[in-house]
Amino acid sequence: MELNTKFMKETFFIVMKAIPVTLEITLFTMIISLVFGFALSLKKIGHKKNLFINFYVSFVRGTPIVLQILFFYSLLPTLLNYILNIVLKLNIKIFDINPIFYALAVFVMNTTAVLCEVFRASLLSIGHGQMEAALAVGLTPWQAMRRIIIPQSLTSALPNICNTTVNVLKSTSLAYMMTVQDIMAVAKKQAAFGYNYIEAYLVVLVWYIILCTVIQLAFRVTEIKVAQYKQGKRVKVLKIQGLRRFSYAGIKERAQVVWR
Repeated sequence: MELNTKFMKETFFIVMKAIPVTLEITLFTMIISLVFGFALSLKKIGHKKNLFINFYVSFVRGTPIVLQILFFYSLLPTLLNYILNIVLKLNIKIFDINPIFYALAVFVMNTTAVLCEVFRASLLSIGHGQMEAALAVGLTPWQAMRRIIIPQSLTSALPNICNTTVNVLKSTSLAYMMTVQDIMAVAKKQAAFGYNYIEAYLVVLVWYIILCTVIQLAFRVTEIKVAQYKQGKRVKVLKIQGLRRFSYAGIKERAQVVWR
């Protein structure tokens, strides 16, 4: 079997035009999910147990994303059309809504549940003594969270946030099921003319490898920048230890002189 290299070259640049759609879904999904995921994690680590959040996280993480897509794109519009137009008679064109909004709803719902657990684990990794020390010096709980707890937890959560972003980017390949013209949808459309599906899938593979690599490199640079405070803290500790050793040596030397 020979690959149609001419088709692959043409499809490579045609698929490139659909990259903004894929990145747009990924970007908005992560921005919205970061906010909701962090808020849910704060609720979840609180003293009062929230059964709704526990059920939501367990339900979303326990159901396939394909099933969620089928529900949001097939069942939900029909249900909304029945409630809003037939029952309430509001005359809203539900079926004219851009399918990208359904894709965002699915990915945000799924990613929020994942990030909720990511932030919960990172927040719990910070010792309770830091909060107690912050309160002891006069900081309010919110000031302690904003200045001490949250910066450290975000630093430890960055690798998992990177993994989540990459997974969201790869999951956008299922958006074609909702007629969203992303990378996969454009490639399948091009392949349908001459049944060159293998070549089209190879082009999609290359593009996803490129995009995922760029995202991982961007997060790697961010991790290095964010973790600079740890290096500064280490240098400060070494300086303090050096001063202490210097002072101890001076005291010992003076004591020997006096003794003589």
